[in-house]
Amino acid sequence: MLGAISGDIIGSAYDWHPVKRTSFSLFVPESTFTDDTVLTVAVADSILHGAPYAVSFRNWGTRYPDVGYGGRFQEWLASPAPEPYGSFGNGSAMRVSPVAYAFDSLDAVIEEATRTAEPTHNHPEGVKGAQAIAAAIFLARDGRSKDIIRTYIETTFDYDLRLSLAQIREDYELDETCQGSVPEAITAFLESGSFEESVRNAVSLGGDADTQACIAGAIAEAFYGSVPDKIETKVRQILPAEMTAILDKFYAKYVHLRPRM
Repeated sequence: MLGAISGDIIGSAYDWHPVKRTSFSLFVPESTFTDDTVLTVAVADSILHGAPYAVSFRNWGTRYPDVGYGGRFQEWLASPAPEPYGSFGNGSAMRVSPVAYAFDSLDAVIEEATRTAEPTHNHPEGVKGAQAIAAAIFLARDGRSKDIIRTYIETTFDYDLRLSLAQIREDYELDETCQGSVPEAITAFLESGSFEESVRNAVSLGGDADTQACIAGAIAEAFYGSVPDKIETKVRQILPAEMTAILDKFYAKYVHLRPRM
């Protein structure tokens, strides 16, 4: 969860100013949290306090209305009677990370990931994106190897993870769909040797930088066992106190990461 938020904040400065390299400043004056962070916190809040996901999305979304939501999500927030709108955007994948820590079996994680997607992203591809990322995080925190994670995601969700990061990067452009951004974000993690490298890889694609770094960072935190102190310190300085309070409460209850040797 902190890995997702860190990736979001690091990627935020490069969302509309894409880079095709891994050498860039992690934090610049423009670095901030976006809708990825707000809705990740909303999922954690729902799990902690038992509120329906749709209620929590609207609660947090209306408190932070100007953080980069898509147009249809903004309409959903403003609607007096919001209904799912069949989205297959990567918003379902960016917000799902808390689920992978709060449930103790892969089946339960996938089922709960579906619930987080359905209030807005009830298209099959939108649901699949959330399921795949929650599953990858769960497998990573359970100590599974990258080969196992890769094989499970490819066979279960039919995502093609055969292209290398270099092959993807060459012609890759902004794509906010699950099917056009989630596999690439997973590859950014798979080709990394550390949490920081995972996030740098994702940003270097030159696509939806904040969301892809959010996704890659979420898996990387689980796999590598933590977010580096220098990154966590900066992220906490940027986040509002009410968000760090949810983070701390969620970690105290659910997150037990094991450093990978």
